[in-house]
Parts: sequence; C-alpha cells; structure tokens
Amino acid sequence: MSKKKIVLVVALTIPVLMVLFSGSRTNPEVVRQIQWDSPRTKALFYRACADCHSHETKWPWYTWFAPVSWWVIGHVEEGRESFNISAKNLGEADEAASAVEEGDMPLADYLKMHPEAKLTAEEKAALIDGLDKTFESKGHEKDYDEGKEGDEDDDDDHGKGEEPEHGKGGGDKK
Repeated sequence: MSKKKIVLVVALTIPVLMVLFSGSRTNPEVVRQIQWDSPRTKALFYRACADCHSHETKWPWYTWFAPVSWWVIGHVEEGRESFNISAKNLGEADEAASAVEEGDMPLADYLKMHPEAKLTAEEKAALIDGLDKTFESKGHEKDYDEGKEGDEDDDDDHGKGEEPEHGKGGGDKK
C-alpha cells in the first residue's frame, strides 16, 4: 500500500474511532419535579446548573468525540451523583447555594464553553437565595437525609407521576 493510501485510511479511521469510543451520553428518566420557590430560580438553575445536575443535559456536538467526551461525561456523572434535581434522591441539595456563593459552581471550564451560564452578581444572589428557599424551606431535605433513598411509597408532593416540563430525558437526543 502506498504512503498516501495509508495516510488516507488513518485519517478516515481516527474520527470514526473517536466517535465509537466517545462514551455514553444519557438522560435517564426524570422522576421528580422540584417545587421551585419562584420561576426565576428555576430559570437561573436551568441556565447555569441543569446540564450537570439533572437528567436534562443538553449534550453539545463536541461530546461525541473522545477524549473530550470522556471529560464532559465524567463531569456530568460527578455532578449528578452529588446533586440531581431529576432523581428521587436529590443528594447534596442543601449545599447547592453555598457552592454557587463560594464560586465553586458553575465550574469555570463549563462557563468557557457555555457563556450563557455566566450569571451577573444580581442573578447569582437571586439564585443563591432561591436555592436556599427551595431546598431548605420546602422539606426536600427529607429525601437526602443521611444519603438514604426515600421510600418508594411515600406521598411527597414533588410532582411524582407528572410529566416533567422539560421532558422525560430521552437518551442522546438532548
């Protein structure tokens, strides 16, 4: 085989392999609807936090190519494990406001790729206040107390069984 053919085969094979080994971008079913303290808190959360802290991730084009996909998928999985508004167990919801207040969230790398997620000082203050009110005053803490999953038969009023406003997930479509 000539050098040109080898280079051509390699040049065509590498992108295919990058897609094949890019990892799994999933959006499991949304099983909870949060009772937000206000529509503004909900909008700010979806703008700055939901891609990593819900099952409603919008997977950008670059998440289809390894090794970048591995890095993004890892961040999303880590975010969902620590705090996830779409799961029965919210995780560390009580720490969400302090993470925003301390500048830990949203991640600087996320903001570079998602400038729309950058909050003004006033928006940041509103999100912090809204997260505190949403997760402290509405009894959500019962779902993540001591890291235990809630009882399947509990009668919470978080919209269980209702169709989520932002969809039910849908795998790689988002």
